Amino acid sequence: MSPVDDVVLNFSPGSLNLLNAILAVVMFSIAIDLKPEDFSRLARAPKALVTGLVSQFVLLPVLTFGLVLLVQPQASIALGLILVAACPGGNISNFITHTAGGNAALSVSLTAFSTVGAIFLTPLNIAFWGSMYAPTREILKATSVDPVAVAITVGIMLVLPLVLGITLNVKRPDITAKLRGPLQWVSMGIFVAFVLLAIAANWTYFLAYAGMVAGLVLIHNAVALAGGFGFATLMGLSQFDRRAITIETGIQNSGLGLVLIFAFFHGLGGMAVVAAFWGIWHILSGIVLASLMNRTEATR
Repeated sequence: MSPVDDVVLNFSPGSLNLLNAILAVVMFSIAIDLKPEDFSRLARAPKALVTGLVSQFVLLPVLTFGLVLLVQPQASIALGLILVAACPGGNISNFITHTAGGNAALSVSLTAFSTVGAIFLTPLNIAFWGSMYAPTREILKATSVDPVAVAITVGIMLVLPLVLGITLNVKRPDITAKLRGPLQWVSMGIFVAFVLLAIAANWTYFLAYAGMVAGLVLIHNAVALAGGFGFATLMGLSQFDRRAITIETGIQNSGLGLVLIFAFFHGLGGMAVVAAFWGIWHILSGIVLASLMNRTEATR
């Protein structure tokens, strides 16, 4: 069996187009819960929102790079961790925050701002942190990843459905009220099913390399959750806000990560297995954490 850095997963152009469509639907399901005034929350309560964005786009990539230096995994696995950390918050974070008894409004605003910010910050973080570690720097050189092309892909996948969803919510709130709940559940179910089918299609590789990836993903996710909680605590935020920021930092848009991996890194094995594992694990860890948090009412 080839080393994981040399493995390329089976993933057709048609499958990539399907994943793009699924991700757009997932983002649309989030956007129909938003209104333009949600973005004005930055002016009214900037501290919590800025703390969450810094935790998402600065702290998590720094912690991830520290983990990579400490563990020194194979190059494609390391770059997979860096890429997932560079993505914006995951689409299920709003639901999990609400379940946890945290500030769901803050969570929605963070998702919206991080989605827009990802156009610039995701390719920037991938390029910067990937170039700081010699093995991953070689992958970036070999694949000639264009940050502008990544930004365009992120923009189409995230911002277009975001704008369409907000517009529909403003123009026809009666329609979005009916769509909101079912669409979020259906889109999440379709995404999880897609990841499971992709794993099944590459089961031999997945079985061979899951062992070396699973532990790292669990640790990485725990570091993300702990980092978000610790930073929000350090900033003196209420428990209500801390729960939202903890979950936003620990729930990543691994679907976008998979799109970028297959679009720009040709389905590189270690990266894809990391993103796929993240796609399943962060949902499980988020739900468990939310159930634990929800046992006590958050102070505001």
